[in-house]
Amino acid sequence: MNAIIPEVSVIIAAHNEERFIGRCLRSLLDQNLDRGSYEIIVINDASNDKTSYAIELFGEAVIGLKNPENLGLPASLNRGIEIASGKYIIRVDADDYVNSNFLGTLKLFLDQNLEMDAVACDYLLVDDIENVLGRASCTLDPIGCAIMFKKEHLIEIGMYDESFKRHEDKELRFRFEKKFSIFPIKLPLYRYRKHESNITNNHELMDKYMIRLNKKHNLLKK
Repeated sequence: MNAIIPEVSVIIAAHNEERFIGRCLRSLLDQNLDRGSYEIIVINDASNDKTSYAIELFGEAVIGLKNPENLGLPASLNRGIEIASGKYIIRVDADDYVNSNFLGTLKLFLDQNLEMDAVACDYLLVDDIENVLGRASCTLDPIGCAIMFKKEHLIEIGMYDESFKRHEDKELRFRFEKKFSIFPIKLPLYRYRKHESNITNNHELMDKYMIRLNKKHNLLKK
């Protein structure tokens, strides 16, 4: 009997996310989609808290990788993409979580619209105790998560630039949209957690990599 090959690969990179990784994984295991049709790949980026233990609690329900040293977010995501079995790739951050229709809706859209390259959904902003702070548009306020890509396209553009320790999502998107397009679905199926430890709160680093992004893609000349 042939083994079932998952069509969707969910990629999660986690560094010191003991507090939230369990919620993230539970939401992904509670999808209205056949469990054999998707896989969850978690890359533990050399966490020094109890992230490893939190991941191990899920046993064989997730595919766990562990970096021997801290490689950073883009390099960890690339590790996941490289071993992914699915034809579709979607990133979920370790401190976020998703609606039960998240994977099924995005997969159905790509299955039924073969000419489309990728699909993204809107998201809700939530706080640490999951109070909803507002809704955001994947078109007006895009994030790196909640976008279902075709793996072959990510490979074709070279995946994430591992030198971008911040704004890696924007850098990937610039290269992706030179060849392909992302279609928006106006459903808030993703839950983006806003809290003090968000890496985007380091404004000095964010500014540094935004300057690099502008230089790499000649954005200041446009």
